[in-house]
Amino acid sequence: MEFDPTFLARIQFAFTVSFHIIFPSFTIGLAAYIATLELLWIGTGHERYHRIARFFTKIFAVSFAMGVVSGIVLSYQFGTNWSHFSRVVGNVIGPLIGYEVLTAFFLEATFLGIMLFGWNRVPRGLHVFSCVMVALGTTLSAFWILSANSWMQTPAGHEIIDGVAHPVDWLAIIFNPSFPYRLAHMVTACYLTTAFVVLAVGARYVYSGRYPEDGRTMMRMALGLICVFAPLQAYIGDAHGLNTLKHQPVKIAAIEGHWENEPGASGVPLVLFAIPNDETERNDYQIAIPHLGSLILTHSWTDTIQGLKDFPRADRPPVAVPFFAFRVMVGIGALMITVGWLGAFLLWRRRLFETDWYLAPLQHIWPIGFVAILSGWFVTEVGRQPWVAYGILRTADAVSPVDGWAVATTLALFVFVYGIVFSGGIYYINRLIAKGPEGAAVEPPVGVPTRPLASAHKATRAAINNPGE
Repeated sequence: MEFDPTFLARIQFAFTVSFHIIFPSFTIGLAAYIATLELLWIGTGHERYHRIARFFTKIFAVSFAMGVVSGIVLSYQFGTNWSHFSRVVGNVIGPLIGYEVLTAFFLEATFLGIMLFGWNRVPRGLHVFSCVMVALGTTLSAFWILSANSWMQTPAGHEIIDGVAHPVDWLAIIFNPSFPYRLAHMVTACYLTTAFVVLAVGARYVYSGRYPEDGRTMMRMALGLICVFAPLQAYIGDAHGLNTLKHQPVKIAAIEGHWENEPGASGVPLVLFAIPNDETERNDYQIAIPHLGSLILTHSWTDTIQGLKDFPRADRPPVAVPFFAFRVMVGIGALMITVGWLGAFLLWRRRLFETDWYLAPLQHIWPIGFVAILSGWFVTEVGRQPWVAYGILRTADAVSPVDGWAVATTLALFVFVYGIVFSGGIYYINRLIAKGPEGAAVEPPVGVPTRPLASAHKATRAAINNPGE
């Protein structure tokens, strides 16, 4: 039995990157949320902000660890499965990934220990500063990774010498044409993903009557962000789509399921549902709204865009994946706006925390941000095919000369190990959520906490304060 090493290498990378992306996406937003809670604690003195920050820091630690583990695997795959990719574009991609390590990862590593273990052991200001630096580090990490990924979508600032890309203008490379849109779109998605996790956890506590004060605080903060960022994401997505239409028109044609412009027809319909058929080059069972595609894509009622038939078959992506994934992403975006504004309305009417028909399903809404991110990632990456670096290197030419059995074996091992490790991590996170934000903020004890008599000091102080117990 023969295995196609190119296909298996693509499946392996897609599998590992899909696992990886959900954790950095969550920790980017969660680090910012924890830093916000810490700043609110310092500014207001309300202990609930400190308690919630400590609670989510435990979840952050588990998610961060799983993100690091899954990210290391990806870097090794560049050398094992994609050596030609490294040879052709490594002069550009390598330094960008290196900058991520030197700036973002080192910044996170410097302050992460204080953030995780410095509670009541370092001054308040230092701990808050550490949380802010970790949040900055996670955002810097997104900056560099998305710069590298955006360059693969819209290469700029380079020259090709003997088939190898060489950097010419690093500012043009870093701030390539699609980078600002992709960065804004992804970071906003990270914040929304975290907001819906926080909203679901808060709804769980309010609905069950456990930790109601903390649950109400979580819900208020999450809804405030969702009401602003969910509509903003729709605007950013529209701008990103127009940028993609300019630089990658075949990807937009695949997303829209637009095969050709009918002779004499004006405008592009918006395809609500269809089953794209690559063989017959048409959509089966299509349901479409005339002219609405033109209005969205060109902001005109009659303008047209290039159809898939305007491009050679060899230059088209597989249509079904970006077509359906895009609709899942947009549908979730509409759901986010609806949930956010409905919650804000109930909060305004002072009925939010007593409306069971809203709270009950809200407990289980936490996955939608992750699903939206994965859907968007599939749109971006599959829609770029057959190129791994757009217009520079085809995916089929980037794979290493490895045997298909070797790739199949490692893929099976990845599925097995990831299934165990990440199931355990998610199980532990759920246990932390079930336990809840217990514990109160206390002032740092006198003396060094690790001294043998530190526990005796605490017991003595408790006995003095509670002589009747």
